Amino acid sequence: MAESSNKIKIAPSILSADFSCLRAQVEEVSKAGADYIHVDIMDGHFVPPMTIGSLVVQAIRPYTKVPLDVHLMIEEPDKHIEHSLLGRAPSQIEQFAKAGADVITVHAEACSNLREVVEQIRKLGVKAGVSISPPTSPDVIADVLPYVDLVLVMTVNPGYAGQPFIEEMIAKISHVRKMLDERGLTAEMEVDGGISPKTARRVVEAGASVLVAGAAIFRKDTSISEAMKELRASYSD
Repeated sequence: MAESSNKIKIAPSILSADFSCLRAQVEEVSKAGADYIHVDIMDGHFVPPMTIGSLVVQAIRPYTKVPLDVHLMIEEPDKHIEHSLLGRAPSQIEQFAKAGADVITVHAEACSNLREVVEQIRKLGVKAGVSISPPTSPDVIADVLPYVDLVLVMTVNPGYAGQPFIEEMIAKISHVRKMLDERGLTAEMEVDGGISPKTARRVVEAGASVLVAGAAIFRKDTSISEAMKELRASYSD
């Protein structure tokens, strides 16, 4: 069953923001009514690009009360590195929790023991999310669904902003929504990749409750506020 359009949340992705004025852009999306601020973290291994780290999350945390939705596209996010002088270094999960993340989402494909990683996130007092890439079957995450607060279905291959929406993912969104509804689970259903006024309605009708949008929000031809209104109008009745 699809979510009512008036309950749909928007999570602007700062991957598409102007990093020369990131504070101002974060403040602007917050003022424009963002429900989450989506922060994409890439390590250059799980996906080819390398992006920002926990220091950026820590830097923007004081300038918004909007929950920070941190999406870890990294290998072994729970791994601890032993340093001969410093001892046990905090895992990536610990670093982002300390930096101010409200939600930490990990990829099922990047975790050898997904249930254990989810439990580690929740023990840190942070909401836990699990993500699957386009080639991954939803069945991979079936056992962990009762323990997560958010499920993220990627509708582009993770790694680069501005990719076109993969139409075949509509069926996967519907599949995951059915999995949640049939088990009476309340995890939010987030969709990320190619979300725009052209694709938002179909994604919402398929069962999404949170839309991650980057290029559709941070545009040169209009203000962030107007872009947010345009996106909301595209799926609202």
